[in-house]
Amino acid sequence: MIVGIRFVDKLFSVTKNDFIIEFIRGSGPGGQHRNKCSTGVRLTHKPSGAMATATDSKSQIHNKENAFKRIIETKKFKAWLDLEICRENGILLQVEDWVERQMNERNLKVEML
Repeated sequence: MIVGIRFVDKLFSVTKNDFIIEFIRGSGPGGQHRNKCSTGVRLTHKPSGAMATATDSKSQIHNKENAFKRIIETKKFKAWLDLEICRENGILLQVEDWVERQMNERNLKVEML
């Protein structure tokens, strides 16, 4: 008996095209092989500006996986994700309207030093 299966429509997708993928050389000990092979990976998520780097492994594939795991844990990526979810659900406009209403003279205090 299967209970509680729920299918969720995806709100949006993040693809490989949303990232700048750079292959870099690792630093630290490792000798000649480390100095001439670009096994490290640096990812930059274009919409959010989040960055992650992985040079742990000698395998470029493993470093790429680690960089993707690390980038989704960054504060910038999480903030971007929250904004996108709000935008897709129509909540962002409500928040922006509330902020505009709060930005009036009686709620603001400007001090000159």
